[in-house]
Amino acid sequence: MARPADLPPMLAHARPRPFWPDTVPASTPAPALDGDIACDLAIVGGGFLGLWSAVHARLRYPDARIVVLDAGVCGGAASGRNGGFCAPSISHGPGNAMRRWPDEAETLIRLGAENLNDFAEDLEALAIEAEFERGGKLVVARTPWQEEALKETGRLFARCGIPARLLRGTALAEKLDSPVYTCGLWEENYALVNPAKLVAELRRVAMASGTCLYENTPVTGLRTSDDGVGLQTPGGALRAGKVILATNAARPLLRRLAPAVIPVYDYALMTAPLTQAQLASIGWTGRHGISDSGNQFHYLRKSADNRILWGGYDAIYHFGGRRDAERTQRPQSFARLAEQFAEAFPPLADTPFDYAWGGVIDTSARTTFFTGLSEGGRVAWAMGFTGQGVTATRFAALSLLDRLDGLQTERTRLRMTSTRPFPFPPEPLLYASVRMAQHGLAQEDRTGRCGLTLKALDALGIGFDS
Repeated sequence: MARPADLPPMLAHARPRPFWPDTVPASTPAPALDGDIACDLAIVGGGFLGLWSAVHARLRYPDARIVVLDAGVCGGAASGRNGGFCAPSISHGPGNAMRRWPDEAETLIRLGAENLNDFAEDLEALAIEAEFERGGKLVVARTPWQEEALKETGRLFARCGIPARLLRGTALAEKLDSPVYTCGLWEENYALVNPAKLVAELRRVAMASGTCLYENTPVTGLRTSDDGVGLQTPGGALRAGKVILATNAARPLLRRLAPAVIPVYDYALMTAPLTQAQLASIGWTGRHGISDSGNQFHYLRKSADNRILWGGYDAIYHFGGRRDAERTQRPQSFARLAEQFAEAFPPLADTPFDYAWGGVIDTSARTTFFTGLSEGGRVAWAMGFTGQGVTATRFAALSLLDRLDGLQTERTRLRMTSTRPFPFPPEPLLYASVRMAQHGLAQEDRTGRCGLTLKALDALGIGFDS
């Protein structure tokens, strides 16, 4: 794809694709389904959620016939395009848990921390090499109202027993030295991973354990009958005893789930590899992740070869919920990100970017995932991860398996996961509502004041985030 001529010079040679897949050796795609088959458990979707479901299903059911179907190749959608931030949270942060589910917030916060620990233990037990680094995270502020919000977050963390500390001056500069950030909150328990390597390794583990994988096999229909659940594909039909739907931001096979999430596109750049001297010029000598604290926020991290990923800020909803491949390239977002990078890091202003890409996020109105059962308890689904799915998908996979087994567990009893969010309205009201919400969020970033639109949405329990 040709690059527009009006892009900044640092984007002149950026490849229009995600960086992460280029770090994984090329593998032969699994065959497409050709013919009719039957299985005990079918999993639709080969991203994080589907592959974690397959791996843990095999641990539960050693002799079961398990099949994973992916419309493209595993990790080819959101799972291979994200920033690889491994949050110790399943609730989009402790603050979101406190605001939306105060009665179970303590449980949500504990389960989020436990899930990150269990995530790390799974990687070790399964010999998964995915560049997992538990180096902490720094959240930075650039305005007085963002500083106050960080202070409040620090107080909340202290009440919840989450190790964190507020940084200023020299202490901040030792983590990140930028003229635009004045304060930071350091969170110790945070990790990073290479998302493409994680997908590739989960795929390897699943196939090595006997799971059957069919790639380039879109599921075009779902129907239940007395003898199970039927999945239709272009190459044949699959009959399953139980099904997990792990398609997240794709159009759901169950139409009644369509209003529960909207597809929002997020964009990122990846620099050329940087020297230690270049990184020292901005004070970033550690391996921690970073984000800023605006509603329109950036997230940034290092790759294994010391590139900087710089993403976020623009969160774009396209009228009608368009999900075509062209949405993953947006030159105006790339140009804006490049300009903001140069503003934040003047010593690196001329650094070229080698990659520029976008990805789709399954955004729910309360910014957290939810699960459910349908078709007489034979079909389980999870969706709405809102950009926080790297670790939360593992927890969701276990929740879905619990549900299909009819188990009452701490996971299945959570109100956060067992109730649906406020549904999004139909078009054209949806597009107008999203634009209004984004305008209000941008205004709050500029002024520190929450407008009437955001206050009304908050009162209804509706949020908008990426």
